[in-house]
Amino acid sequence: MNNNIISWHRLFGLTLMDLFKGSNFEVELEKELSIKKQYLDIVIIRKVEGAPSLELPIGLENLVEHNLLTYKSSQEALDEWAIEELIGHYVNYRKLVSPSLNSLLSPQQFQLYAVSTRYPQKLLTKEQSFTKLSEGVFDLKWGHRYVRLLVLNQIPLEQHNALWLLFDGKAQDFYYGTQHYKWRDLHQKAVLNKLYELYHLEGAIMPYTMEDFMQEYLEEKVHLLPPEKRLEGLSLEERLKGLAPKEILQKLPLEELMAYLSDLKKH
Repeated sequence: MNNNIISWHRLFGLTLMDLFKGSNFEVELEKELSIKKQYLDIVIIRKVEGAPSLELPIGLENLVEHNLLTYKSSQEALDEWAIEELIGHYVNYRKLVSPSLNSLLSPQQFQLYAVSTRYPQKLLTKEQSFTKLSEGVFDLKWGHRYVRLLVLNQIPLEQHNALWLLFDGKAQDFYYGTQHYKWRDLHQKAVLNKLYELYHLEGAIMPYTMEDFMQEYLEEKVHLLPPEKRLEGLSLEERLKGLAPKEILQKLPLEELMAYLSDLKKH
């Protein structure tokens, strides 16, 4: 897997971490499942604590105790092998979290998700059993299990889908996502900077420039900095710009002001 694909996967996982921050679900990335270091992209686990009410993007309304997710960026194909691999991860994960091999957790406690940036043409064929639930959302029957399939570039342009739109491969939708996704942790918003760079690397024509993006990003972040950091690098004139002399004098202790005036008279 090349570095760009790795970046897409990690940024996707980090954004899901933000979505569930403070809720009764916890997101883990690259979950190790065996001695041979087989990794599941993302697992979303229901917790005892946390706020149960959460507005979720389309397709995630059926979350259960353990939710296993495989993700394919625009550079990857979601094919039969990817689904087989997800099923294999489910088998290993179920063994890992169950009390014992003789006492496995119920299959109903596990939900499988396959998230693909583009429509998986070779996977969704007439021979394959699947049901379209809504635009971009399908249930795929695979053996005895159903896999919830999300096709991001078909997801409706609606505010509650903003997270999906950040990753749907379309520059205009990415911009919509940046304007409408409400970050739980503002520090995580740095993900957008990396996403912007990835879209550029893939040749996407962005609706505004990197400079515009960074300006908006910095304007939203500046209030988080301590005062000394905000003033760092500014000249005295820049620091005092916009302040009337009266305002400056009012902030000075009377003793210091009188001492300063006294020194002026001496010189």
